[in-house]
Amino acid sequence: MEQQIYKGKLIQFHPLKIAKKEELTKNTFSLEFEIPGNLKDNFKFEAGQYVSVKFQSQGKEVINDYSMTSAPYEGKISLGIKVNSPDGATSQLFQNYNTGDELLVSEPGGRFTLVSKPSEFRTIVAFAAGIGITPILSHFKNILHTEPRTRLFLFFGNKSSEDLVYRDQLDNLARTCGDRLQIFYFFSQEKTGDQFFYGRLDEKKLNLIINQILHLDDTDEESTIWDAVDEVLICGKGEMIKTLANACYHHGIPKKNIHFELFEEFNDDIYPVEKEFPLIENIEVEFTMLGKNYTTILPDNRDKILQQLLIQKFPVPYSCKSGICGSCECSLEKGEVELLENEYLTEKEEAQGHILACMSIVKSQKIKLNFDLS
Repeated sequence: MEQQIYKGKLIQFHPLKIAKKEELTKNTFSLEFEIPGNLKDNFKFEAGQYVSVKFQSQGKEVINDYSMTSAPYEGKISLGIKVNSPDGATSQLFQNYNTGDELLVSEPGGRFTLVSKPSEFRTIVAFAAGIGITPILSHFKNILHTEPRTRLFLFFGNKSSEDLVYRDQLDNLARTCGDRLQIFYFFSQEKTGDQFFYGRLDEKKLNLIINQILHLDDTDEESTIWDAVDEVLICGKGEMIKTLANACYHHGIPKKNIHFELFEEFNDDIYPVEKEFPLIENIEVEFTMLGKNYTTILPDNRDKILQQLLIQKFPVPYSCKSGICGSCECSLEKGEVELLENEYLTEKEEAQGHILACMSIVKSQKIKLNFDLS
């Protein structure tokens, strides 16, 4: 049996049994799912991806996205989940579902992924905060397994050592792959023996990391480790991502090599808008969504398309409003827009006329969009 749910796009769900449930800290737990033989192909995934879980919470159906901590070679789906409040949906998920129970789980999705390059010498740096470690853990396990020449650096921030999730797994990876993996823990609400590791991961901390940890490169005496960084992975809350992504960019990492994943709604732009556009007023908009046609007028093009449609109470799909999740992906069938930032669409999709409504400014008097892509 499978169910299809519209959540920006059509998503396929399958019932999976919980094979293992484990409490990790006072407010985090993990779920591991049993994948039947006939669904193995449906649940193939890439490191960094997530699944959506559908469950009952206080009499209502809830669909939440959770990143996988498992790596593809492990052949299982393992999730790390944070309980944000005692009355929240994730608290109900923890309390009401146990080993042997079935949950509806979507096929894997998301594009917080990297192209595997097993024959290259690469340096990859990751920044995570709290439960944001989940897709990073998947990435690091996978890279250590498949890329023998890649070295990894992880900077992991938490409030305190009690809140540090997956420490045993991380420390074990560091012990077994110490020549290729270095992990540094930071605490914002717990004093540390070394003041360096006290505080949040932000622009100031990144400057110190570059100058004091990622400085001397044993493989190249004429450059630093930071000079050799090929990819940056960032996962956590929006403000942390914004701060670190911009800091990495200003320290020479191209935007296309800075990858991030949000764990909550974030309404701000990750990078500042650097362009100015001629003002257009009374813009005519047509769009199709769930087979229905809509028309409206946007007052002007001072703000992006998604934000203006939401102000007018249209139920347009979205999650982040920051060009990361892809929920508001649609095709531009008529008119012209400027896509400000894009962490999600492929070059092929852009060539096909796909845009992200949350990152698009209108540049013509009329536009026509289609949100029904699948």
